[in-house]
Order: sequence, then structure tokens, then C-alpha cells
Amino acid sequence: MTGALKRMTVPQFVALKAKGRKISMVTAYDFPFAQLVDDAGVDAVLVGDTLSMVVQGHENTLHVTLDQIIYHAELVGRAVQRALVVVDMPFPTFQISPSSAIANAARILQETRGQAVKLEGGSQQATTIEALVAAGIPVMGHVGLRPQTVHQMGGYKMQRDADALLADARAVESAGAFALVLECVPAAIAAAITRELRIPTIGIGAGAACDGQVLVLHDLLGLTSGYVPRFAKQYADVGTVVRDAVTRFCHDVNEGAFPGPDQTLA
Repeated sequence: MTGALKRMTVPQFVALKAKGRKISMVTAYDFPFAQLVDDAGVDAVLVGDTLSMVVQGHENTLHVTLDQIIYHAELVGRAVQRALVVVDMPFPTFQISPSSAIANAARILQETRGQAVKLEGGSQQATTIEALVAAGIPVMGHVGLRPQTVHQMGGYKMQRDADALLADARAVESAGAFALVLECVPAAIAAAITRELRIPTIGIGAGAACDGQVLVLHDLLGLTSGYVPRFAKQYADVGTVVRDAVTRFCHDVNEGAFPGPDQTLA
């Protein structure tokens, strides 16, 4: 992308709800894909701890470290020119204490071009969210299914306790978060939460009534191997395209057809 562009700010992101415009957010983990999704017009790019699964090949999100998320966020932030860049706080960088959460979130903002952090948890993380916001660190909350507590929850399951979900959402907003991800929440409950909150809700497996939607880029592009959540919509089959291209390259090499005359240096 050429020319100087103004990056979306947190207040501008929040204002999209009042304007009634749906918000788009996708994950990215490196420079080329971050540049592509930014050029495509997404409102926000999430450097998600899902990189543990879709980039590193682990079975859950618990393995990614703070240094690793900072490394990937720096790559993404260097590429993005206009979207808001939000960075996940990995396990357990915010669970130990509010002071350690501030120190870890400060590293993310200092060492990358990220503008905000995202952390999982509702009422139990309200004190930490409040401390981060008081320190000048914008926070996006995340309630419903919380992948970092997969062992405690006994797997990736739809969260259906309406009273608990609403209490968590209220606590996150009251603590000062500027937005809230709702993951694997029944559509009716997500709609009720969205109506009540002043801050934008970003759904992932939470129905169409949320103020916005987020998808893991690899799911969107058909690059995910193995399990893909049923709520994820595949918009392309890039995995097949890549596999076919490399297969044809291997064939040309084996047949002596690459490099051809036009690829050979004089």
C-alpha cells in the first residue's frame, strides 16, 4: 500500500457501534498476510494467540509465549497502515497479578506497533482490566468460550449460562474495556449483551447480532489442517492452490523443465 494513511484509533473503533456500521476483524501473524488483509479493508487485525495452533502446530493456544507474540505482532504492525492492531496477551501473562499484566502489556505496546491488547476473562479479570486501562493501555475483553481455560472448561464448548455471561460482559465494560469478543455464545444471548453494552461486541460463533465479527485468517482462507470450528466460513481454498503450485514445481524440477531458458541467468 502506498502513501501515508492514518491508522484507525481506539476511539474511532468504538464509535463504529454508534454509527451502526458492522466491524470486521481477522487474525494475522506475519508481514505478507497482514499487508493483504489491511489492503482488503478490515477494521482491525488481531495478532491472536491462535498462532500457537495455526502457525506453530500445537493442539491449543497455551503454548505461545510473550516473546513469540511480540515477535509476530512486530511483523504485523510493520505491515498494517490503516487498521487497528490488537495483540492477544498469552497465558499466563495477565493471570498472575495486575502489576505483572501491566508490565507484560507495556512490553507489547513498546516493542510492537500494536495499539491495544486483548485478554480473556470476565468478572474475574475486572481488576486487571481496570489496572491496565488506568495505566493507559487499551483493552479488548473476551468472554464466553475462553480457549486459555480449555482444560478447566473440559474442551471447546458453547457457553450457555446467560446470567453469568451478562455479568461478565458488564464487568468487562465497567472495568474500562473498549470492546468485547463473544466466543461460542448462543445468538440470542449475544444479541442481548450487544443491546445492553455501550462498547462494541465482536462475535466469533455468537450470531449475527454482534456489532462485528472476527475470524482466524487460516480458517477463512482454507489453510487450516485438521479441526475447523463449524462457525468458521471458508472464503477460499488457498491450501489447495499452494499444494497444486508446489506439486507442479516439483514435477518441473523432476522433468528438467525448471529453470527454463527464460529463468536462467546469462
